[in-house]
Amino acid sequence: MLQPYYKSNERDFTLLFGDCVELMPEIDFKFDMIFADPPYFLSNDGISVQSGKLVSVNKGEWDRSNGFEADNEFNYKWLKACRELLADNGTIWISGTFHNIFSVAQMLTELNYKILNTVTWAKTNPPPNLSCRYFTHSAEFILWARKSQDSKHLFNYEVMKQLNGGTQMRDVWSLPAIAAWEKSCGKHPAQKPLALLSRIILASTNRHSWVLDPFCGSSTTGIAANLLGRRFLGIDSEEEYLRMSVCRSEELRTPENFELYRKKLNIVNY
Repeated sequence: MLQPYYKSNERDFTLLFGDCVELMPEIDFKFDMIFADPPYFLSNDGISVQSGKLVSVNKGEWDRSNGFEADNEFNYKWLKACRELLADNGTIWISGTFHNIFSVAQMLTELNYKILNTVTWAKTNPPPNLSCRYFTHSAEFILWARKSQDSKHLFNYEVMKQLNGGTQMRDVWSLPAIAAWEKSCGKHPAQKPLALLSRIILASTNRHSWVLDPFCGSSTTGIAANLLGRRFLGIDSEEEYLRMSVCRSEELRTPENFELYRKKLNIVNY
């Protein structure tokens, strides 16, 4: 029987410690939405800029490529496990860059998912390109897919339209990277902004829906889910990041912080 690493008193924020490929088959539950921020395989000993300083692009051994075939096999395994846990009308969102997103798309197709959109997250504050020999890398891609070609899926079209000033929301989203107040419990090297996850969750779930993140890191997905009245299960193999997740969850439990975060994100009730 699975033992949670952490479970909130409200039972709306649960964490599992371990390898998601090994743990997911033990879960006897269906999720309304899955967000996955898997390894991008871009830790190649290069350098980048962060807050005006030179930093390594290496995020950890978990982010290194093991070669074309091994990377494909890894993506196939975790996407297959996710498909088994997805509700019939549920959807999965997967983030990436060119380092991994084409492999993910291929494995989605092989597993009979139906890709619905490729959302481009255009970062409004990207780091500069130091070599001056390439265009500045200023975007990430998020694949949105449903369980099969024939299944139905939830899409809160009117909510997205309202968020976009009354017109259809396009598949290019201009959003900044994480803000300083999102790092109060520390910073994951691949942390996503709450604004991005809030939009994704609003687009494809209803209140009280269950959201899974198999590579949860510091659990931005879970914080966004709870702020929007959804429930969350996160899995990660790095205990350091699970401790950050617990800190962020506990921080959210005070009414003052809860309302402050909702105000900062301009969240309305859906």
